[in-house]
Amino acid sequence: MLNKLFGHWSKDIGIDLGTANTLVYVRGKGIVINEPSIVAVNQKTGKILAIGKEARTMVGRTPGYITVSRPLINGVVSDFEVTEQMLKYFIDKVHQESFTLLPRPRVVVGIPSGVTEVEKRAVEDATYNAGAREVYLIEEPMAAAIGARLPVHEAVANVIVDMGGGTTEVAVISMGGVIASRSLRVAGDKLNEDIVRYLREERNLLVGEATAENLKLTLGSAYPSEEEGEGRVRGRDLVSGLPKEISITSEEIREAMQRSVKSIVLAVKNTIEETPPELTADLINRHIFLAGGGALLNGLDKMIAHETKLFVKIVDDPLTAVARGCGFVLENVDQLKNVLVATQKDDYF
Repeated sequence: MLNKLFGHWSKDIGIDLGTANTLVYVRGKGIVINEPSIVAVNQKTGKILAIGKEARTMVGRTPGYITVSRPLINGVVSDFEVTEQMLKYFIDKVHQESFTLLPRPRVVVGIPSGVTEVEKRAVEDATYNAGAREVYLIEEPMAAAIGARLPVHEAVANVIVDMGGGTTEVAVISMGGVIASRSLRVAGDKLNEDIVRYLREERNLLVGEATAENLKLTLGSAYPSEEEGEGRVRGRDLVSGLPKEISITSEEIREAMQRSVKSIVLAVKNTIEETPPELTADLINRHIFLAGGGALLNGLDKMIAHETKLFVKIVDDPLTAVARGCGFVLENVDQLKNVLVATQKDDYF
């Protein structure tokens, strides 16, 4: 009873709990928070020093007793207590202006499609402990498809590729359910690691994750183009141990990421191969839709189109597709109960 009373003044929210970024959708307002899923912790005291954007500025710049890390790895909870604190921070931030003393919102959280029951339980428990009144889970490819306003309840094939920081989700959706899917732990973070490894092994240059991310965004591509770029990168020379700057081409960055990109394309092809022939036939006149931050990798759509011989389209505002899908479920829960994942409490709203 008290829970419901506090919930009366709380704001229902949808959360895209990503490996790289967390987006929060507030019912009736839209997306109000988009911050890195990063937490800085003082290991001496156990106290959390910063969360989100503030914590990101500390990456690679802290003394040994302060750790700056992501509490989620490959889309799943790796540090339960820190994830709980991060979620509480975002829930409280949403309710700052409303002066709610004890917010108890209903929360829809996007999770990777390949997670285990234990991993689902970890997300659910962390969200409850962070202050949620009710917690409901939705698979990220389904949320992305809903966020992109695809006709997921119609008897047609909707193919969605959601490439985030930790995972790439591929799903064929029809009649409100997932017909075939793949969850691949190869995504944006893996591409960054590929660039770091390439520079270390081929150019004897040690760079950090942030530098690799910047190279991916500025020079990275999945498919050759007529306009190949070139840039400069700074790091530590592995031979002399001193700072060094070198030039690097977009062709080299593409070569560094080649294996991971091919594994993503293979996952798309394998998922389509598992689709019933009646739905596969639909794809001749329909698109494969790309969502998530990885959709913005230059030439990824062309690469998938070349390999599958199908039309490929990047959804509008791919970075927010999952969060918008979670929000749409909040706004239309009676019509979309069947897309939610079964949880500890199966009483939907």
